[in-house]
Amino acid sequence: MRLGTPLSPTAVKVMLLGSGELGKEVAIELQRLGCEVIAVDRYANAPAHQVAHRSHVIAMTDAKALRALVEQERPHLIVPEIEAIATDELARIEADGVAVVIPTARATQLTMNREGIRRLAAEDLGLPTSPFAFAASKAELAAGAQAVGFPCFVKPVMSSSGKGQSYVEKPDQVAAAWCYALESGRVEQALVIVEGRIDFDFEITLLTVRSIGPDGQVRTDFCAPIGHRQVKGDYVESWQPQAMTPAALAASKDIAGKVTAALGGLGLFGVELFVKGDDVWFSEVSPRPHDTGLVTLATQHFSEFALHARAILGLPVDVAQREPGASAVIYGGMEAAGIAFDGVAEALRVEGADLRLFGKPESFERRRMGVALARAADVDSARERARTAASMVRPVRPE
Repeated sequence: MRLGTPLSPTAVKVMLLGSGELGKEVAIELQRLGCEVIAVDRYANAPAHQVAHRSHVIAMTDAKALRALVEQERPHLIVPEIEAIATDELARIEADGVAVVIPTARATQLTMNREGIRRLAAEDLGLPTSPFAFAASKAELAAGAQAVGFPCFVKPVMSSSGKGQSYVEKPDQVAAAWCYALESGRVEQALVIVEGRIDFDFEITLLTVRSIGPDGQVRTDFCAPIGHRQVKGDYVESWQPQAMTPAALAASKDIAGKVTAALGGLGLFGVELFVKGDDVWFSEVSPRPHDTGLVTLATQHFSEFALHARAILGLPVDVAQREPGASAVIYGGMEAAGIAFDGVAEALRVEGADLRLFGKPESFERRRMGVALARAADVDSARERARTAASMVRPVRPE
């Protein structure tokens, strides 16, 4: 793809659907390569809105509104960043030749819905997964939970960052899990997935990049595995690299390669996997940068955001890791608009530490408002530094 000049007839125009902290980093990387960035979200002043050439606020689940905006802006590339999007309309936009959807409209449809991607992985590709069932009512959920066994997890088919997820240990918790999933899903869809619990040692994100190689063919590269810790389905810290056996790493790459090849297109994918010894199970895949991959801002020569930007533009990628590192989440801790942050200087005095404050216009108790990053000679030291730096940042109410 020939790159041009933003705000001119030669510009390569990229539309981000979803403008959170991950989209913000992608927007910055695209702008470094001279792209014109249009950021879209359901609320004003989202993080990527603040750095894009133009921004729009629409309900991205509204097919007519989405189509009208795409027709108005005429982007070359559309890059989805969240789940709550009218994916059927994206497929029509792609089929009509209006824009290229990253990685593809079909991949977006499958991965935005846990039913689509789980059936692709387990039934079409035969990949190892946890036992699962889908339910469209409380009664079906109760039956599904009995089938997969307790304890189990209940999740909306469309959600992210742990929203709407419940850990169900016994039958009398099923009804509450059903209600919570419906309240917290990204769309009003009475369908949930119930998954049996796998006895695993740890969970990883294997960032997988599909790009154009020197021979003009699509190639697949893998970043060093990222370990992470979650609380209620939401990541609170991550580190790279995660130690694992050579056999487990080979199996992880095999699974990630197969699922991303089936999805097709170009770009970076966050493939989540469960690992126990040499055994690996597929969990989920995001066709875009992953929140646990924020650690790559400290660890790699090119972060996951730079890799995504390069790959979708047809440019060469380099997935090499520079040094061990870690990330730790900074939560808002309150419900308020326009909060401030104390302790930033103290956090940045931690050896090897860095910060990203996302600039979200409104804080919630468990909303991710920033992240501390740290580098060190080993992962354990990096994790300690990241946690220390994060603890020093204190969100405060506006005066």
